[in-house]
Amino acid sequence: MSEWLVLSLAMAAACAVVLSIAFFNHRRIGEDDDPNETPDVIEYMTMMIGVIYAIVLGLAIAGVWEGRGAAQEYVRQEAQALHEISVRSQVYPAEVRTRIRADVDAYVSFVVDTEWKAMADDGELTDRGGELLERIRRDVTDYEPQTDHEGQAYQPLVDQVAVADDARSARGASAGATMPGVVWFGLITGALITVGLIFTLQIRRSFREMLLAGLFSALIAFLLFLIWDFDAPFGRGISATAEPFLTQFSHLDLGG
Repeated sequence: MSEWLVLSLAMAAACAVVLSIAFFNHRRIGEDDDPNETPDVIEYMTMMIGVIYAIVLGLAIAGVWEGRGAAQEYVRQEAQALHEISVRSQVYPAEVRTRIRADVDAYVSFVVDTEWKAMADDGELTDRGGELLERIRRDVTDYEPQTDHEGQAYQPLVDQVAVADDARSARGASAGATMPGVVWFGLITGALITVGLIFTLQIRRSFREMLLAGLFSALIAFLLFLIWDFDAPFGRGISATAEPFLTQFSHLDLGG
């Protein structure tokens, strides 16, 4: 059975149970019952729906903010690992060291100047970036150390290549939108219901009530925009930046 069918049946069953209880309860109430002696259910339900929706909004904002922070951390780890490769290759012969550093610089320049835009536009990495990283891997792993000093540096360099590769993969996985469509459906539907409930409380046209209703609606719209903006860590206004690459490789003309 489809999970969407299960969800629809569960929601329909919940509504049917509540409405049935309310219907039979209303039938057994005597004619002398005074509804003014009981609390206003409308106000209570409106308050609870608002509270529940606020919790959902808070969780959504926390989720996308955490995703953006994780994406920025992946960038930092990748830049740091590439910097370590470039620095630790100092113990290798000049020819090998120059080749490694040149390939590292080429990879970093491509990531910042070209691949970053591809992540923002398409939400995925490029094949060319993978090829450049593979070239760095071959530079490091294909060299046979000639001295004990070079041998001691070999394995740490290999490990740093693995760290950079892992960070790159994680960066690619976090490049696209993280919020599923069904979550957006729930957020937008909840916003419409929450704002619509204002009219169940007999809102009047006084300045204070209209001002508060407008500010409340604007606040929900702002929070939804904030979630949408954070949802693509590399593609929108408040996004993860390439600052770690710019800092670690300041000798390159990056981001021009």
